[in-house]
Amino acid sequence: MDEPLLLREDRDGVATLTLNRPRARNALSVGLLGALSDAFAGLAQDESVRVVVIAGAGPAFCAGHDLKEMTAFRAEADRGAARFAALFDLCSAVMMAIPALPQPVIAAVEGVATAAGCQLVASCDLAVAGEEARFATPGVQIGLFCSTPMVALSRNLSRKAAMALLLTAEMADAAEAKDLGLVNRVVRAGTALAEAQALAASIAARSAYTVRVGKRAFYEQIEMPLSDAYAHAGRVMTENMLARAAEEGIGAFLSRRG
Repeated sequence: MDEPLLLREDRDGVATLTLNRPRARNALSVGLLGALSDAFAGLAQDESVRVVVIAGAGPAFCAGHDLKEMTAFRAEADRGAARFAALFDLCSAVMMAIPALPQPVIAAVEGVATAAGCQLVASCDLAVAGEEARFATPGVQIGLFCSTPMVALSRNLSRKAAMALLLTAEMADAAEAKDLGLVNRVVRAGTALAEAQALAASIAARSAYTVRVGKRAFYEQIEMPLSDAYAHAGRVMTENMLARAAEEGIGAFLSRRG
C-alpha cells in the first residue's frame, strides 16, 4: 500500500502533521494539498488539540509545488489552464486555513523550504528552524514568479526584504530568516521538530479559550486601520475579561502578590 501523503500524531494536546513525500522533497501535489485541507478542516472542530506543528519527512521541509505534476497538466486541451487555476485556488485555501484555525500553528523546518514551501512557513503563526535550514522563492529563475508565496511573505517581512527574496531567488539561511522575521527561533540542526513540539507544549498549557481569542483577534485587527484595530481589540479584551479563565488567572496572580 502507498504511504499516506500526510501523517498525524497527537500527544498531550499537540497535533503534529508531517508532510510525507520525502522522495519528492515534500512537494505540494494536489493530493498533499487536499490532505492538508482535510486535516485543517478536522482540526478546526477538534477541541482536544490546542496547538498544531507542521514538519516534513526526510531531509527537506517542502520544495514548493510539484513541477512534474504541473507539467503534466499541459497535456490538457487548454494547455492546463483550468488545472493550474484549480491548483492555485486549492493552495491558497490551504494557506488561508492556517491563520483561520483556532489553534496556533508552528512550522518545524529542516532542510529547504522553497517557493510554496516558504509560503507555508510564512503562513504559520510561528516557525522554528534548524540551523542548516534554507529558504527561497526561486520561481523567477524558471520564468514563474512566486506570486502566491508573495502574499504570505509580504505580510511577514518588510516590503524590501520580501521583494529581495522574490526578485533575486537567493537562498536565505536560518539566521538570516530569523533576522527577516520569517522564523522565530533557530536551533541545532535536527532538533527543529523537538523544539517546535516543546514550544507547542508550553502554549498548550495555557487557557485554550484565551489563546483562541487572541489568535483570532490578532488576524482580525492586523488588516484594520489603527483606530478600528484599537476599538476592536478593546471589545475583545472586554469579552476576555468576562471569561472565567481571566477571572481565575488574575485572581491567582493577585493572591500570589499579596
